[in-house]
Amino acid sequence: MTRRASLVGVVAILSGLAATGVAVARQNAQPAQPAPVAAPPPVASAAKPALSPTLRPSSNPTAAPDLRAAQPAQVTPAQANPTPTPAVKPGAADGALGATTPAKPAAPKAPDLPAKRGRYAIAIMQALDKVTTETMRFEVPVGQPIRYKTLIFTVRACETAAADEVAPETTAYVVIDTQPKAQAGRAAPAGRQIYKGWMYASSPGLHPLEHPVYDAWLIACKQSIPDAPPAKP
Repeated sequence: MTRRASLVGVVAILSGLAATGVAVARQNAQPAQPAPVAAPPPVASAAKPALSPTLRPSSNPTAAPDLRAAQPAQVTPAQANPTPTPAVKPGAADGALGATTPAKPAAPKAPDLPAKRGRYAIAIMQALDKVTTETMRFEVPVGQPIRYKTLIFTVRACETAAADEVAPETTAYVVIDTQPKAQAGRAAPAGRQIYKGWMYASSPGLHPLEHPVYDAWLIACKQSIPDAPPAKP
């Protein structure tokens, strides 16, 4: 029993020595740990990822780790909102930027044309014989002579006032000639012009016919002429 106990003790001692030798060999085989690298100061513009106080050994223990790769790229306001480069105007000097084309001025507004006067083909006249007190109303087509006793009426134009005129008015440009009838066995006397001008229907006395025997004035115009050219008396 004493011998067996001695053997057991020797085996235990040898096992302890072997374990101690293995631990010493492992410790000697392990490379030296690099000194911990201090973390760079925090940057206000962007947050940095947290770094572990202890860095793992790399394949090259002497090389310092590149901390810039872990920092996010900083974007300046000019890069975030780039200003478009103005286009170069064709034909301009090299390096010169084309000026902005000025806006074309607005075309002047054409003035409103005056309203046209109403033009008619027939004038209605009325005449008075002062000797017999006889009155007669008759029509005179524009440009066609009409006889009343010894008077010949020729109307050059018959118009009404335009919508933009102050007062509504009917006017006619009248030419009156006197032409006595020929007597039996006598030649007709030469005619002569006794009136020429504008007559106004609303004011017969404004430009009246002055004759010792007859009076004549304008009553109205009839038979409108669409888009007629201005009258030439």
